[in-house]
Amino acid sequence: MKTLKHWEWDSAQGNEVVLRCDSKHTLHIFILEQDIFRILIKKNQQLRLDRTWTVAPSTDDVEWQGRERVSTQGYSLPDYRLTHTKDTVDIETDRLKLTISQPLQMHWSYLSEGQWQPLAHDRKTGAIQLATQSQGIAHFMHRGDDEYYFGLGEKTGNLNREGRRFEMRNLDAMGYNASSTDPLYKHIPFYITRTPQNVSYGLFYDNLANCWFDLGNELDNYHIKYRSYRAEDGDLDFYFILGPTVLDVTRSFTRLTGGTIFGPKWSLGYSGSTMRYTDEPHSQQLLESFVDQCQQHRIPCDSFQLSSGYTSIGDKRYVFNWNHDKVPSPEDMSHHFHQHDMKLAANIKPCLLHDHPMYQDVKQQGLFIQDSESDTPEISVFWDADGSHLDFTNPKTIDWWKSNVTTQLLEKGIDATWNDNNEYEIWDHSARCFGFGQSIPIGLIRPLQPLLMMKASYHAQREFAPQLRPYLISRSGCPGMNRYVQTWSGDNRTNWTSLKYNIKMGLGMSLSGLYNLGHDVGGFSGDKPDPELFVRWVQNGVMHPRFTIHSWNDDGTVNEPWMYPEVTPIIRKAMALRYQLMPYLYDTLWQAHRYHQPMLRPTFLDHEHDANTWEENDDFILGQSLLVASVVEPHQREREVYLPDNGLGWYDFYTHQWFSASQIITLPAALETIPLMVKAGCALPLNPEVGVQTTQDDNQRTILLFPAQGVHHFTQTIFDDDGESYAYQDGEYLELTLVVTTDAKCIHVVITQSGEFKPDYSAVEIRLPATEQRTLVINGESAGNLYRLSI
Repeated sequence: MKTLKHWEWDSAQGNEVVLRCDSKHTLHIFILEQDIFRILIKKNQQLRLDRTWTVAPSTDDVEWQGRERVSTQGYSLPDYRLTHTKDTVDIETDRLKLTISQPLQMHWSYLSEGQWQPLAHDRKTGAIQLATQSQGIAHFMHRGDDEYYFGLGEKTGNLNREGRRFEMRNLDAMGYNASSTDPLYKHIPFYITRTPQNVSYGLFYDNLANCWFDLGNELDNYHIKYRSYRAEDGDLDFYFILGPTVLDVTRSFTRLTGGTIFGPKWSLGYSGSTMRYTDEPHSQQLLESFVDQCQQHRIPCDSFQLSSGYTSIGDKRYVFNWNHDKVPSPEDMSHHFHQHDMKLAANIKPCLLHDHPMYQDVKQQGLFIQDSESDTPEISVFWDADGSHLDFTNPKTIDWWKSNVTTQLLEKGIDATWNDNNEYEIWDHSARCFGFGQSIPIGLIRPLQPLLMMKASYHAQREFAPQLRPYLISRSGCPGMNRYVQTWSGDNRTNWTSLKYNIKMGLGMSLSGLYNLGHDVGGFSGDKPDPELFVRWVQNGVMHPRFTIHSWNDDGTVNEPWMYPEVTPIIRKAMALRYQLMPYLYDTLWQAHRYHQPMLRPTFLDHEHDANTWEENDDFILGQSLLVASVVEPHQREREVYLPDNGLGWYDFYTHQWFSASQIITLPAALETIPLMVKAGCALPLNPEVGVQTTQDDNQRTILLFPAQGVHHFTQTIFDDDGESYAYQDGEYLELTLVVTTDAKCIHVVITQSGEFKPDYSAVEIRLPATEQRTLVINGESAGNLYRLSI
């Protein structure tokens, strides 16, 4: 690796500034937004990969063949000020400033109260390195005191990544230790720095090659404290995103990578799953009996996810192959689920074993990634056998995949695709991908393959049912997967450690633009959970966007809601709470899609001024109003909860008792209880507290107001639609806007309605907490503590 040192002025055209480095490389600065700059190095004035698939700043998706790497389409391209001398270049917008000095070093500043304040800078003793005999790259930055680092997607351990080293190399890490294992399934080369000046910024390295982030683990006596990004291939191409808050950075990055897919409402319901059902010889009988057992035990359920055993021949898995001994009639099975208002998602994998019935035909068509040294498919270990991976950079592969998703799944009544085992563990890094006509080594784009796999599945579903919003799941991927799928934290291990650290892992993913996520509730691998652990895992799981109980227990047992009769009523109660909260969850998904608001939020995200929220904790906020204090320790029957300083206080969700903020309180945490708090100054849309119901049973609605104690004013909108179609884009939605003003005696609410959607409920009940004594006045009419608003 050789350090770039000297630069010379080259040119400025439009929103691109170019410098020449060490006489043979070029450094390109793109001024994209007031708060987003992009730095791109062209080694020997060439790009290693001239396209990107992760960046989608406009409302349009990226073309199959990728987006031109140097494109600035979709950005506002603001005016900027530029000055340069022989030794310095200054580029500034109204918010962000970049100064480049000799030898090559970048200094970043932000504007505060009319003055430029230092924010970040490169390592003085060498910042950018390029390999001379290979394709490696590196970027070193100064590491300041008391900085916090968040993000990097799906990572284990504490939410603050400071002091650790992480690798991005997608692996099928079954049974991982949620406190320490690395690497895992996803490739998200993005992190956020929060400085002691209370200003945050993000760094996104748009590179799909294996890479490493060192955030303080490495020390070198020849350099002042530093942090680094190293990649074994690809271009040094990074985005600098100014906050000033962590939330600002997260929302900007999510917008940059294409936003969050707006899935159907049923995707937020309970989804059953287990490896065991489809591994048994009488799979269809077991699967259909799951429906009956849900009814028997009064467990609400919206869908079921078929594990890959339905494709088996012997003890191996063969994508798009139905084992008709196990599942005699997929159509009848689908019909049985649909009769009971349950959808089906089917597991699919991107690798064909060498004895797959379709292997030779796929090989002849040239749909596999090719070996680096011969005109034969690459060979990889896959599910305890050898196989070859499909190449989704080949349009013929995309068509083949879409055709099989359609004929083998969708036409048989399957509603959704579960894109699994798509880490593409191909260790011949020079294996050749078609590259849409321009060959690319797999080592340069490995995480792109799962991204294009899920995109192909997405388009198959869109084309089969164009009126329906698709629901997809994917385990592996990279930035941009948020445009297509819901995800989860992979094959966790059954223990209290996973329960505790999966919460932090989910928050890390959420800060990294993966909002719609969850975990395998109950634990996937290892011993089955004992009753207490199972209850606490379910209680935590119902407070995540994705709620799936899934398992492959070592002893052959199955994690099911009724697995322990003595706690089944508690499981039922937790699930009933989720469905009571479904209108709130759905509005939270809409906020994620429409406004790039995270669905899961660390407590500091909305309370940066409160130093206590930056301490590692096990709490999180669901949406923007519900503080969840999951119990993550055995035998715990009380739970200390810190109430962040929101200036208004918090309510106990169950008793409606109000507590002042900025204090630690102790809540009862009996095994039947999920400690929950609601911020004062909000409105919660809810379903009534009734018996078994799913997202299909949506004919009543309540809005529970949690007003501030004194003088306060807030405005909140609540969204609803048919939950499955694109009709909302044509005005078929219902949006209620509540303007709430409180004083010592009255709670004044003005409610307006917009949109043309007519829900199954004809009225909305507006309620106050049971502890509230003030008068409720809605649209000028005195209402006591209950008002029925006609829809």
